[in-house]
Amino acid sequence: MKEQLFINKTYQFLLILLAFLLPLTVFGANVIIILIVLLWIFSGNYRSKYDQIITSKFLIASAVFYCLHVVGLIWTDDIKWGLEILHKMWYFILLLPVLFTIVEKKFIKYYVTAFLMAMTLTEVASYLIWFELISPFKMATVDNPSPFMSHVSYNPILTFAIYLVAHEIFLNDNLSKLKFSLYSFFALTMSINMFITGGRAGQVMYFVMISILIFQFFNSEKIKSLLVIMVVIPVIFFTAFIASPLFEERVHSAINDIVTYEINSNTSVGKRIDYMVNSWDIIKRNPLIGVGTGDFPNEFLKISIINENKDLFSTTTNPHNMYNLVFIQLGLIGIISFLSIFYFQIKQSFVSSNRFIRDVGLTLPLLFLVIMFSDSYLLGHYTTLLYVFFSSFLYKDFDEAK
Repeated sequence: MKEQLFINKTYQFLLILLAFLLPLTVFGANVIIILIVLLWIFSGNYRSKYDQIITSKFLIASAVFYCLHVVGLIWTDDIKWGLEILHKMWYFILLLPVLFTIVEKKFIKYYVTAFLMAMTLTEVASYLIWFELISPFKMATVDNPSPFMSHVSYNPILTFAIYLVAHEIFLNDNLSKLKFSLYSFFALTMSINMFITGGRAGQVMYFVMISILIFQFFNSEKIKSLLVIMVVIPVIFFTAFIASPLFEERVHSAINDIVTYEINSNTSVGKRIDYMVNSWDIIKRNPLIGVGTGDFPNEFLKISIINENKDLFSTTTNPHNMYNLVFIQLGLIGIISFLSIFYFQIKQSFVSSNRFIRDVGLTLPLLFLVIMFSDSYLLGHYTTLLYVFFSSFLYKDFDEAK
């Protein structure tokens, strides 16, 4: 009994530490993950762990999706890259069920607080770089101060952090005046930080997040929610457009890329359009079971040559769209399996009696469903770990687990 109590306390310490390290360091987070997994493997109590996993439809859907990638190795020609894809996705088959069985309801507030403390540090570092008080480090520059990770990952994670803080401000009636003031300050400064960094997908995700938050605030009053959204979103957009040279440049760049696509497709948006066209050409040739788990790079190179997309002749491993990648690799069966994960998340969120769990549990999958149109966000370390970590306690029936 004492031994199990000690193990549980160790788990919670490691989970809080993992939440803190999640947006700061790949190495540090991986060390904690390894410690958690090893402790889980050798700590016994396997029947209880199995029962928790097998009764979760969300976990089963995640496991099935991963196993389809294993089966997809059968008809792939590039086994090496197929194994690399399996490696990138191991969080779904191992880490997610491990975390799911050890998270505890009473510690959720500590997980969230640790994550927000780490995001506060990243925000402070970002501003220090932007104001040139410290030298840029890692991938950050003065003009694009996204510390610790690239802006591709930073802005989506920052958006989720802003949502957690804003949810407390607008939907927690028990928030003290001091916390209300602190949270309001950080929500504002984080929102400003969103537009001095260059992650366009994260910025789109931010506007979607604001819309979701407004709907949640007004609850069932849809007309009022839509009217508020029609005012708030343009105000934020044009304020950011006027105040942030980087955001203005990124908006102009995107518009110009679209307008000049027929003349020059060798642009950021132009290439994504070509990625989309080529991806669908591959899908039409292999609609049911796809080309196999490892064959996307080779098939994409072939179709680029056929379509004479000279700018895409070099091998790419990412079509900048998670849905296209899954559809190409595993066909219609794979995309149905993939979407079923989010279906069970959304369904589970509606049955929770806890307002925070219900709202955040709905928002997490919706935000990922949006940003995965622009990149494979469940194959990157930071965003995948964010998704897996928060999913481990948002979709667990703690009453049933007892």
